[in-house]
Amino acid sequence: MAIIITDECINCGACEPECPNTAIYEGADDWRYKDGTALKGKVILPDGTEVDAEDAQTPISDEVYYIVPGKCTECKGFHDEPQCAAVCPVDCCIPDDNHVEDEETLLNRQAFLHNE
Repeated sequence: MAIIITDECINCGACEPECPNTAIYEGADDWRYKDGTALKGKVILPDGTEVDAEDAQTPISDEVYYIVPGKCTECKGFHDEPQCAAVCPVDCCIPDDNHVEDEETLLNRQAFLHNE
């Protein structure tokens, strides 16, 4: 399951540099699949959607930092626990009940994002 940042976020930014997939962005900032990954140009996502990894995507939140579910692996393949949750001073990085995924799915995403 992906991690979500709740509205309790104080916008301290501690989580952003900890993400090995660059799945965390400041509120209102555009995001790209290529950021922090090996993805380039046209790619077919695991769900079959074709995207250009370099195209700017619409921010998920305008108010607080946010996590892109399609890039979040809960740090599987990198760390034993989600690093955003480990460093958050207000405990607002929590499991996202709307994006429940098993460990195999998360590891497959990590391999896809980093060409492994």
